[in-house]
Amino acid sequence: MAGRRNLLLTGLAAGTLAGGAAPAATAELRGTGDLGLVVERASGSVLIVETTGRTALGRVTGLGDLSHASAVFSRDGRYGFVFGRDGGLTKIDLLRGEVARRIVQAGNSIGGAISDDGRLVAVGNYEPGGIRVFGSATLDPVADIPTGSKVVGLSDIPGRGFIFSLFEAGEVWTATIPEGGPPEIRRFRDVGRQPYDGFVTPDGRHYIAGLFGEDGLARIDLWHPERGVQRVLPGYGRGEEPLPVFKMPHLRGWAVAGEQVFLPAIGRHELLVVDRRDWTERGRVAVHGQPVFAVARPDGRQVWVNFAHPRNDVVQVVDAESLAVVRAFTLGRGVMHLEFTPRGEQVWISVRDANRVEVFDTRSFARLASLPAEAPSGILLAARAQRVGF
Repeated sequence: MAGRRNLLLTGLAAGTLAGGAAPAATAELRGTGDLGLVVERASGSVLIVETTGRTALGRVTGLGDLSHASAVFSRDGRYGFVFGRDGGLTKIDLLRGEVARRIVQAGNSIGGAISDDGRLVAVGNYEPGGIRVFGSATLDPVADIPTGSKVVGLSDIPGRGFIFSLFEAGEVWTATIPEGGPPEIRRFRDVGRQPYDGFVTPDGRHYIAGLFGEDGLARIDLWHPERGVQRVLPGYGRGEEPLPVFKMPHLRGWAVAGEQVFLPAIGRHELLVVDRRDWTERGRVAVHGQPVFAVARPDGRQVWVNFAHPRNDVVQVVDAESLAVVRAFTLGRGVMHLEFTPRGEQVWISVRDANRVEVFDTRSFARLASLPAEAPSGILLAARAQRVGF
């Protein structure tokens, strides 16, 4: 495969990684807890990186259209499953640095999820719509769930299940995949107009869908699905004229900081701050531009924010206690994504137009490293394997 020619992880013994031969005397065994992927969207490739020494270990190519790519990881962190915009699903061996298997399962895809037991990988599709579920070991098909609508906001939920939103239909569905049985579907109607993304809170209890067609969000309590859909912040922009939306914001569990949730306001230069205990508005934060990602440091003290074009050269840091902007970085055009290391001491930031990934200390704000990359976008660390909704 194309990816196999381009990466050799120095010091790793192929026989050991295959599980058959004893390690050579010079071989270095390593774990996967500090590994990750950096998506290189323009070249259809990913970098394999490690966060201990803050270096790139190599590149895997031949992954198709990665213009809106994301990835999930196997339970042991060895394999990354990359979801391409062209419908491609690629299983990458992070230790060998090669493609383990690749399929093209649809015409236009928008991300995916891995089940809580690690055995199923689901892909959300724009074309033909619906989700398709595959066995993580082989990528053989397990289930095909048509929806008649674009699927967004796909996430894993406890119990070998998935939850996702339907953009045109204004619905949220859950799909539980019992071993050896057909999918069990539950539909939540009247969610709101055009849910554009969604996320599961880190405790696995609540699913939040952002709405593009109206101001507000929709919440489903997964402990009590019989309560149906509850609205959050309906009409939060009432009386204000929204700005043109240059890039859709993204929602994931990284927006949760303690008892607060920081959410991008559609078409506004604001973060909405929601109290997670009763889902009411706690405040708003005026920021540099239209937020795309609002990502909380793992301890919840800071929220780092990037922005849509034309103000996409800046990252701001919000103090979660005072709701004040305490730092700003101008990094170059096309700041695409932010990812914290598991304990939050580092943040990795992709700067597409500068062809680099910047690494900062989150307490001193000192730059720790700058790694070259080809038009980098998503940064996805293997530690996600241990988190609900990632």
